[in-house]
Amino acid sequence: QVHVVESGGGLVQAGGSLRLSCAASGHIFSPNTMGWSRQAPGKEREMVALMNSDDVTNYAEPVKGRFTISRDNAKNTVYLQMDSLRLEDTAVYYCLFTVTGTPLKIWGQGTQVTVSS
Repeated sequence: QVHVVESGGGLVQAGGSLRLSCAASGHIFSPNTMGWSRQAPGKEREMVALMNSDDVTNYAEPVKGRFTISRDNAKNTVYLQMDSLRLEDTAVYYCLFTVTGTPLKIWGQGTQVTVSS
């Protein structure tokens, strides 16, 4: 079984930066995709950024050019560097682990990111 644990959320002023981390543990199957989704109050969860085992990335339009996803396969860890944060980036950010070609999806417990004016 795979577990993922996020860290790095917090409160930041608009225009600031935060870095989220997500470590996967357990039986790590490859190839896989790790990434981030977020859910703001009153809104549906949306994909933010994904990165697969071949380092192919996919970003949601609202975060392109501001967020950068990276991963350390040796540590089974994915990172999300968030720069130029905006008020609308406020949300709970969830780490996602999926195994390519299977329906397996593992979600983390979420970490709160709050951007203030």
